[in-house]
Amino acid sequence: MADTRRYWLMKSEPGCFSIDDLERCPDGISPWDGVRNYQARNILRDDIQVGDGVLFYHSNISEPAIVGVARVVRSGYPDYTAWDPRSDHFDPRSSEANPLWYMVDVQYLAHLPTPLSRDDLRHHPHLSQMEVLKRGSRLSVQPVTASQWKYVLLTAGLPDLVDEN
Repeated sequence: MADTRRYWLMKSEPGCFSIDDLERCPDGISPWDGVRNYQARNILRDDIQVGDGVLFYHSNISEPAIVGVARVVRSGYPDYTAWDPRSDHFDPRSSEANPLWYMVDVQYLAHLPTPLSRDDLRHHPHLSQMEVLKRGSRLSVQPVTASQWKYVLLTAGLPDLVDEN
């Protein structure tokens, strides 16, 4: 049977939700909520599955970087933060009966011993074509190839996580 595991890069501003925040969650598990882009929503709803690998990326800081590794532990389900008027992610167009936005649950696996910055990625022959480096690529959830996943973990000194399920 072929391995159907896929890999993703998920961006978060560390002031909103950091890799440290994820690690501190009970069992290191948290919903990946608040995504309000239709293309990223479709990925969360339709493509990401339990067992998929996640590269945790800190964005909108002086030196954006891949800072950690997680795995998906619950596939796409309606993002209930959109229904809560007190939430920063409230969207009055979305409802329980007609959900507009979706989320997945992710579980912390590890911090990268040294974050991999955009410059690190650009200068690595196997990582220089990552979606996150492409001009105009702003999606908060992006695909990562199996080869890119492997090379990020090897470059970061986390070879035991290459085949982590």
